[in-house]
Formats: sequence, C-alpha cells, structure tokens
Amino acid sequence: MTTQGHAVREIHLNPGDLWFGGGLVRLRTVLGSCVSITLWHPQRRIGGMCHFMLPGRVRSKAAELSGKYADEAFQIFDAEMSRAGTRHREYQAKIFGGGNMFPNAGIRIQGDVGQRNVEIAHKLLARRGIEVVVQHVGGAGHRKLIFDVWNGDAWLNFQDMLAERSEKA
Repeated sequence: MTTQGHAVREIHLNPGDLWFGGGLVRLRTVLGSCVSITLWHPQRRIGGMCHFMLPGRVRSKAAELSGKYADEAFQIFDAEMSRAGTRHREYQAKIFGGGNMFPNAGIRIQGDVGQRNVEIAHKLLARRGIEVVVQHVGGAGHRKLIFDVWNGDAWLNFQDMLAERSEKA
C-alpha cells in the first residue's frame, strides 16, 4: 500500500505485542476478549498500539515486562513516550476489544476477562491523564482493527456473534 506515493509499512500485532513510533506505519490486529489501546500524539504524529490479554500478573522483579498484561504494556508505553520527549496528556487514546467470546456458555469465564480488560484500560489511561476520544468495547464477538500511525485514524470491523446467530435462525 502507498499513501501520497510513499510506501506504508504494515505490521500485524499478535497478543502481547506492542509497537510505538512514527512514520507511514499501519498497525493491524484481531481482538476477542483482548484489548488494544491506540495512542496518538497529534502534534508530533507519533503513537502506538498494544494488544494485551489480561489486566496484570504477579511478577517477580527479575521478570521482563510483557505486553500480554495491561499494566506492563503501559510501563513499556511510558518508557517510549519518555524516550520521545512527550507527556502523557499530549496523547489521544482509543480503546477497542474486550468482547465476550463465550456468550452462550452459561458460565462466566474467568470473571469476564474482556470486561476486566476494558476496566483496567480506562483506569490506566485516567491515571495518566490521557483522554479517550473513541472506544468500541464489549459485546459478543471479535474485531479486526487497523490503526494508521501517521494520522491517528482507526478502522474497525466488528463481527457480532449474537447478531449472526439470530440472522441464521
């Protein structure tokens, strides 16, 4: 893909991945109960996206930070923002995911991990004073997400599992 004659670098984020930087970069991921947060600095035109699976973990001091956990993904983001010479409040955030992947199971899987992921995303952003400008969270289904780092645009396709069942009936 190109934009204005320049090649766009496309990067797919798997669960636990995080990317931060600038340039003509398009980030893609697929979400179920996981959550992705995009961060964008409108003046500097830099930003990033994480794809975390769980709110946090009990971690020994020797363990390396992992983007699989929301709290640790934000510690990585914090370091990247500091390295870029920017402040938290200068960024805009968008939150996606946190779907219920087992809506008809009749049981609560791990205390609804999707909902817990969305809650921790809001807490981590609020704690840092980062404004949430868009969110598409919850529901029963999965999402395909694209984030263009150069302009902060996010594109989303949501496959609603409950709507599909009712349409097929």
